[in-house]
Amino acid sequence: MNQALVVDLARNAITMALMLAAPMLIVALLIGTIVSIIQTVTQVQEQTLSFVPKLLAVAGVFLMLLPWILQTLVRYTSELLRSLPAFAS
Repeated sequence: MNQALVVDLARNAITMALMLAAPMLIVALLIGTIVSIIQTVTQVQEQTLSFVPKLLAVAGVFLMLLPWILQTLVRYTSELLRSLPAFAS
């Protein structure tokens, strides 16, 4: 295994992880921003007020996207396992 192959495998793994995590991170960012604006306007500074909506929203997005996430991970893993013989040479 040469250095370029290792770098390529690491890049693909990081890209896959970011692609799968991005929808949940974006939802958490949007919900956090909205809750922060509401807290600023109403001057209510309660920590659980920002945590619970983000938790529920991220869990909802995760459950909605779970089939896509699993399908993407299975496809990535099968392609990786199929290419193992090429790595040995």
